[in-house]
Amino acid sequence: MSLDLGLEGKVAVITGGGGAICGAIAEALSRQGALVSIWDISPGRGSAVAGRIAEAGGKAISLECDVTQAGSVQAAVGQTIDRLEAIDILVNGAGGSLKEATTSEEREFFDLAPEAMQRGLALNYLGVLLPCQWVGRVFARRKAGVVLNISSIAGLTPLTRAVTYSDAKAAVNSLTRWLAVHMATTYSPAIRVNALAPGFILTEQNRFLLQDEARGCLTQRGQRILESVPMARLGKAEEVVGAALWLVSEHASFVTGAVIPIDGGFTAYGGV
Repeated sequence: MSLDLGLEGKVAVITGGGGAICGAIAEALSRQGALVSIWDISPGRGSAVAGRIAEAGGKAISLECDVTQAGSVQAAVGQTIDRLEAIDILVNGAGGSLKEATTSEEREFFDLAPEAMQRGLALNYLGVLLPCQWVGRVFARRKAGVVLNISSIAGLTPLTRAVTYSDAKAAVNSLTRWLAVHMATTYSPAIRVNALAPGFILTEQNRFLLQDEARGCLTQRGQRILESVPMARLGKAEEVVGAALWLVSEHASFVTGAVIPIDGGFTAYGGV
């Protein structure tokens, strides 16, 4: 028996919707009857997800949007409302780690350029804050709405080398909790704000870092990761989807300000 999530006819904005995790969330929302507005800085990737949704009988639009620029976000909000008439759900999934803002054998912490770190912080923190501001205005007027931020376990347990990414995701977790309280107490308790913190999820973007395809085994870094994951495997993008659907549905109507890890037990494991 299928569970009715009450998402039929809801309008969901998904930033970074052309990526693996948020693309899977977009398609899952569509299967539940939601209308989907995919925002991505890459028009091609966003259009590809929208095309798959249309082929499956759903309705989706794809908009080019740079979530680090207020004007671009404001324009995407207007276009979404013009074409889909409302916004009920915001999923903030745009982000990613920048090599220039990450330490390595060639790049010590002391040599990280402030400009590179600023770009990383803008993408991963400002890129969540701005959609929360502009879509949040819509929710404040309607006295209802759901925000789901896609954070990372890096914001709960800083990852070696990924200093800027970890800092930005920690800020997203803090923003999630702060905004949950602010929206509920200032505008309406029917506005909820939560976050998911995925762990090591295998995608096409990171497969080369984690799997040695030629040898049919994990890379050294991939093996080190598994040694710290009690479930002893990498996650899959679709394993984030179930929690996302729950949090944006009325089945989670008393959940706000939560940051939920999806990590195979990584953040629960002390190493001994």
